[in-house]
Amino acid sequence: MVGAKGFEPSTLWSQTRCATRLRYAPTASILTASAASLFRIVIYLRLKLRYNVFLMSKSPLSLPWLEPGNPFPPVERAWDAQSEAPGLLAAGGDLTVDTLRNAYGSGIFPWFSDGQPNLWWSPDPRMVLQVANFRLHRSLRKRLQRFRGDAARCEVRFDTAFASVISACSSAPRHGQSGTWILPPMVQAYGKLHAAGNAHSVETWVDGELVGGLYCVALGRAVFGESMFARVPDASKIALAALVAFCRHHGVALIDCQQNTAHLASMGAGEIPRADFLQHIRHAQWHAALQWRFSPLYWNHILSA
Repeated sequence: MVGAKGFEPSTLWSQTRCATRLRYAPTASILTASAASLFRIVIYLRLKLRYNVFLMSKSPLSLPWLEPGNPFPPVERAWDAQSEAPGLLAAGGDLTVDTLRNAYGSGIFPWFSDGQPNLWWSPDPRMVLQVANFRLHRSLRKRLQRFRGDAARCEVRFDTAFASVISACSSAPRHGQSGTWILPPMVQAYGKLHAAGNAHSVETWVDGELVGGLYCVALGRAVFGESMFARVPDASKIALAALVAFCRHHGVALIDCQQNTAHLASMGAGEIPRADFLQHIRHAQWHAALQWRFSPLYWNHILSA
């Protein structure tokens, strides 16, 4: 569950793209220059290009560019915590269902802002919510008890309004952010992933109105949280609590949260080494797909604890 992150055009990714995709167009000054001058200009540009490529080949922060269908590099090549973009692994590629499945199954997720290419990440450490460690604060417990007790007006639904949930997440205001990373290509891609059975919405409904929720990705028992929204207080927290209750019932050990945030930490999430996270999803993703339906009985897994 992440937010927008800047990626400045002066970074190594843009330098690499400029050097490898450089094309020269003749200018008026070149067209009027003598043949000797033109020859010197061409030689200078070729040498400059070779020098830039040489510098980048020596840089410890190279960033692979993926063509559609290319495999991802090993996650161990992601930029480390001391870099300008910790966890950044690659750029380019596509957002097809197969690519997204391969990415999540390898501990990789897409995250980019408007005007950027597809950017792929695999941070170390990884923020996760161990469902056994979910922290149900007293105020949320009381709200959940009232929510469960008013079944005529309040309910949790799964997968009845995925498009509405992801659309609401894309437009929800975020503290300290001026834009969204859930861009139209992402909305379309995750809509297709939902149709394929690997993306799900957890929805909080009151009086027949969608008031909050979240969406996530699932491969077997590997669950990856993506984004939340709320139109009334605590509606997104109710959805998260419902997801935790569902996961406890079905033996799902943890929910991927991707990046460290104070909000998720306050609810019990914490960081684990990427290697431990990868070991978890290698096994969890091969279990049979979960039946994504919510029963009010699942509340007992957190309210009776």
